[in-house]
Amino acid sequence: MTLLADLVRTSQRVGATAARLAKVRELASFLRALPPDEIETAAHYLSGETPQGRVGLGYSTLQAAGASGAASTETLSIAEVDRSLALIATIRGAGSAARRAEALRDLFRRATAPEQQFLLHLLVGELRQGALAGSMVEAIAAAAELPVAQVRRAAMYAKSLGAVARAALLEGADALGRFQLELFAPVAPMLAQTAADVGEALRELQGEVAFEWKMDGARIQVHKGGEEVRIYTRALNDVTGALPEIVDAVRTFPGQALVLDGEAIAFDASGRPHPFQITMRRFGRRLNVERLRGELPIKAFFFDCLRLDALSIADRPARERFQALGQAVPAALQIPRLVTSSEAAARAFYEAALAAGHEGVMAKSLAAAYEAGNRGASWLKIKRAHTLDLVVLAAEWGHGRRTGKLSNLHLGAREPVTGEYVMLGKTFKGLTDAMLKWQTTELLARETHRDQWTVYVRPELVVEVAFSDLQASSRYPGGLALRLARVKRYRDDKRAEDADTMETVRKVYAA
Repeated sequence: MTLLADLVRTSQRVGATAARLAKVRELASFLRALPPDEIETAAHYLSGETPQGRVGLGYSTLQAAGASGAASTETLSIAEVDRSLALIATIRGAGSAARRAEALRDLFRRATAPEQQFLLHLLVGELRQGALAGSMVEAIAAAAELPVAQVRRAAMYAKSLGAVARAALLEGADALGRFQLELFAPVAPMLAQTAADVGEALRELQGEVAFEWKMDGARIQVHKGGEEVRIYTRALNDVTGALPEIVDAVRTFPGQALVLDGEAIAFDASGRPHPFQITMRRFGRRLNVERLRGELPIKAFFFDCLRLDALSIADRPARERFQALGQAVPAALQIPRLVTSSEAAARAFYEAALAAGHEGVMAKSLAAAYEAGNRGASWLKIKRAHTLDLVVLAAEWGHGRRTGKLSNLHLGAREPVTGEYVMLGKTFKGLTDAMLKWQTTELLARETHRDQWTVYVRPELVVEVAFSDLQASSRYPGGLALRLARVKRYRDDKRAEDADTMETVRKVYAA
């Protein structure tokens, strides 16, 4: 039996160092010492999550749970915490909030002060030990003495890192090989880094490169098994019911089992793509689907095939996946692609994408596998304007006609090495009245604390920000600041981990 206190001390030591290798060594050492039945839960906790997911506890409830004091001795085990949270997650029905709060108070009464702080941060998704998932993948590999690539691949397809940790440490490489891309079990989409232009993309990727139009639509992952079709967003939400015309189209595709990556986008009467926010009207919570189907028809365009019939091909080179895509999807529903090593040809293709009303192009290595959930260097995005997808860290109360509304946004990007968010600047420009009203509600729901002028929030909301350039700054710890920043839109289709990182910010600055 392992005490929660031992796990908490491990988390503290991991958080106290900025050195990635030191984090990995600390985590690996702890994992090796665990009994088999605790590996999965401990890996979850040290990855900043619980096996139960969100358990229906708000920040104020969590804060209040520790108000009655803390235990003086360390007696609480990892297994006891897991059982308590599993119980809390099952509480439903009338009076459930009060019963969950009482169960939480009982758990916190048995926890010491450091354990309470750890549980608080864990349950609100703010475990501050740096680079949670990335460090855990490397730690699992080190603890099991397996290649990192094998663990990372299994993590792409597994429901949780806890399951991967258990398989790796108890059964080894063969067990990891059993994790595969399965129908109707969506995986996080592969993401792209940024290139300044097509010339840089060709130099980075070398040789022949696949260039594709970058459509400003909603990223979708489509699964087909026989007549059943399911559609998932980039956040892995099932939106099948909202997009019947895409379901109907995919049912006509020849493959019996397919997993496709693509974009859903709406066009106006002239054939020009609608702005992203118009397309996103098809993805709301309360929809009159039939009315919208007539008013705002939507189409899917696919650029990758991850499964074709019995074969999971996400691990195959892009060249092979593109061939499979050609077998599975009619040419008219494939995103336009040019394979070339010519900068002139790539530039002309880029200009054609802009002329058609799209954002720019993607450049992809033909040799690269599909790295689910990873922002790999084998995919590069090239857009005309300077934009970044940043995370809202806080907001200041407005003045004048914006009194009573949260207005001036504090914007930041995640530092991959530490996992911490680095502030890059503030802006209130570009915010419409509707956006001010919406963000005030959404930000207050994510509040962690406040001072006289500012409400600080959990880093969850992603906003697309346009700016003139980046400049060196001693004001912010990252050493860079946005110049003339303006909000373009909220990216409610993106999670915070999908936003641009400081690595991307530094590349934009260097370019």
